Amino acid sequence: ANAALVNGTAGHAFEFDDMHKESILHPGSIAIPVLFALAEQIGNVSGKALLTAMVAGYEVGTRVGNAASIQLFFDGFHPQGTSGVFVGAAAAGRMLDLNNDQMLDCLGIAGSQAGGLMAAQEGAMVKRFHSGKAAQSGVYSALLAQNGLTGISNALEAGYGGYLSTYSSSPKPERLLSGLGDVWEAEQVGFKPYACVTSIHSSLDALLTIMSTHHLKPKDIAAINVGLSPMTYTHCAWEYKVQGVTAAQMNLYFNLASVAFDGMLFVDQYSESKLADPKLLAFMKKIYAYIDEDIEAMGVAYRHASKVKVTTTAGMKFEQTILDRRGSPENPLSKADIQFKFKNVVIGILSNKRIDEVIELVDRLETLSDVNQLMSLLAPSV
Repeated sequence: ANAALVNGTAGHAFEFDDMHKESILHPGSIAIPVLFALAEQIGNVSGKALLTAMVAGYEVGTRVGNAASIQLFFDGFHPQGTSGVFVGAAAAGRMLDLNNDQMLDCLGIAGSQAGGLMAAQEGAMVKRFHSGKAAQSGVYSALLAQNGLTGISNALEAGYGGYLSTYSSSPKPERLLSGLGDVWEAEQVGFKPYACVTSIHSSLDALLTIMSTHHLKPKDIAAINVGLSPMTYTHCAWEYKVQGVTAAQMNLYFNLASVAFDGMLFVDQYSESKLADPKLLAFMKKIYAYIDEDIEAMGVAYRHASKVKVTTTAGMKFEQTILDRRGSPENPLSKADIQFKFKNVVIGILSNKRIDEVIELVDRLETLSDVNQLMSLLAPSV
């Protein structure tokens, strides 16, 4: 459980984990730490068993998030720490091969451990901890259920004190089961090319497209108008203050300014010296964000869409609208892009030889008779 806590926190620590748009969940940084911790303890776990448990976590957790709806976020809760516990619990329960009654208890125990406040995005380090705590709670829930502790049998749908009725003022309980067995929510998970909040990736893509197409430098830009969905505006378009890495990664203005100068957002862009860089602070004053009526009318499915208008110092105006961010299921990254990201995340931690070996094993994960070889590469002995 403590390994899941540490690795789940680390997995969400740099805003680089995967993303499921409707549930607003990053299931990978919860499920994978849970599965690797349990696989290490159980021993002789096949790649197919690991992937099956991973999908179980993704499917159950994201469906709970879908049912809680975007209103859970607007009500002030962080989905990663709230709906995320069901990702961890379902993944852990499947890995331990719980029977039906035990799995019901497992999920019922998990619901009582849900927690996480969205105010954490404005300066606190604890946002990352929400992911680790959800992973740890998943392990606790499965182990306790396996040992006979009972959970709330109707934890999701209870009218008083149930998950949906308590954490969302406008839940959609029908989303729990809609399309079950035909629609796989795990296929709706995308990856991040930028180390920041997913909601603004389309804005970043739009600005970079305009700058590259018209050969603009930051000094050539007089103003940037950014049209957003109501959710993204609330989530990211608040006044930037130097409050640490988390606040920078969650803020529209900082990230647009940073990408305008560097053309990318990886690790170096969030160094302490960059967070209060005078040229970035000055550039942010050129940016105006607003709720775009056209994007709002498209509904929550397009909450990541963006309309960017750039006015140059010479008076020229350019506009770029992006409905589906790069890295989303609708506009996916290539396998080469994902491998490039992985290599650049772990460079300096793993040797080039180990990196290549990890990629090769992941490529054939479902055929592995034992995932221990992969885990040993990712966690060399100290």
